[in-house]
Amino acid sequence: MTNFDSLKGTVDHINSVRQKIFIVVNDFLDRALKHDLSKTESPEKEGYDIYTPKLRDTEYGSKKYWDTLKEMQPFLDHHYQNNRHHPEFFVDEIDGMNLLDLLEMMCDWKAAGERHANSSMLKSIEINAERFNMSPQLKQILQNTASYLGWI
Repeated sequence: MTNFDSLKGTVDHINSVRQKIFIVVNDFLDRALKHDLSKTESPEKEGYDIYTPKLRDTEYGSKKYWDTLKEMQPFLDHHYQNNRHHPEFFVDEIDGMNLLDLLEMMCDWKAAGERHANSSMLKSIEINAERFNMSPQLKQILQNTASYLGWI
């Protein structure tokens, strides 16, 4: 039997973890408030006015989808340069992202999929794993997260 009481150390640890989680949550709330605001201003707004209706009727990952993206490349380049939740923001694409970037990206993929015919989160992960040369481990983590959130 020992006289050591772990309660204070445990409570201090719990409070320290809580503080760190609050930092993450505050960052993510800030991202939620600022997500894709560049789409509301020139030059992106004009591009999305033209291409959003076209994309709505395409199947994600189809030839028509990729052809439409090529047409809107100038608008997309501006968007990617101003939004770090896109792998294209980084020189080394997805390998340059942090966990919060990845989570915001997943939220974006889920919401974007809701705007396309015949789309699903699992399909988005499959297509983008190849598109961004994602490691099998990262792909599995994204699938696990999407499943945990009830998105697949």
